[in-house]
Amino acid sequence: MSDRTDTPSRARRILVIKHGAFGDFIMALGAFQALRRHHEGDHLVLQTIPSLAPLARASGWFDEVWTDPREKGLRALLAIRRQIKGGRFDLVYDLQSSDRTGLYFQLLRPFPPRWSGTAWGCSDPDPNPARNATHGTDRYAMQLATMGITHVPPPDAGWISADISRFALPDRYVLLAPGCAPHRPEKRWPETHYADLANRLAARGITPVLVGTKSEAETTAAIAAACPQAIDLTDKTSLFELGGIAREAAGAVGNDTGPMHLLAVAGCPSVVLYSHASTPTQSGQRGPKVTILREPDLKDLPVERVEAALLDLAGL
Repeated sequence: MSDRTDTPSRARRILVIKHGAFGDFIMALGAFQALRRHHEGDHLVLQTIPSLAPLARASGWFDEVWTDPREKGLRALLAIRRQIKGGRFDLVYDLQSSDRTGLYFQLLRPFPPRWSGTAWGCSDPDPNPARNATHGTDRYAMQLATMGITHVPPPDAGWISADISRFALPDRYVLLAPGCAPHRPEKRWPETHYADLANRLAARGITPVLVGTKSEAETTAAIAAACPQAIDLTDKTSLFELGGIAREAAGAVGNDTGPMHLLAVAGCPSVVLYSHASTPTQSGQRGPKVTILREPDLKDLPVERVEAALLDLAGL
């Protein structure tokens, strides 16, 4: 049902809760845009984690962005309770819908605000019985549909961009994102395979450009050492610069990581590599041109197959 019947005589205060991880945040961009359009004239506040706050502020979709470091302990929980209670919200969209945000709702009793999510006893529970098995982008759209928001556009990352001239990149380059969370090595295609792919691209006159965070520097350095033509931009780009680089790239290859979500929605032809450790139907990258290759053990995914998928998708 629509939420437009509540207190029409004044601008309402609306809270949206969406924490991490980065890939999940990117999958929620369409929902954010739909909420801004639906609540035009209302005061829209996002609560997110500190690392995502600059991105949220730059979107222009929120009147305020609050941070939640998700610290443990009663003192931290009571601080969040004070923050939400002090906001005097008319409506809360809990897009995170985790055990922790469900606890936030319970801490607001006996008079919680109207609440959309999965918290026990909330006014507008998400009726999707397969919520946890639903792709993030679809999950958010289905939740908003129950609140009368029937059109949620695909995630829009057009505003995630920056001047990239300082990198002096060549005309034709392909991004390689060989990292992932350090505690998930099973999600990594071997660095030797990336090095082989990098050399194959270089032989075609296409420059491999390595991207990642400081925690992935050892991996990208090994690939760069094996392919002298590669450019290593590990830990040298902001998220906004990464968006700009993605728009100019001929294509990208990477593991199932948050940055690949950004590259995909930025329109970069993206080949994403999945092992048994993650499920594309729940968290797969989406964009204008995305190919997902899956092999239970990524060691068994041949370089030739990845190269062929990239050349076909990107028209190289």
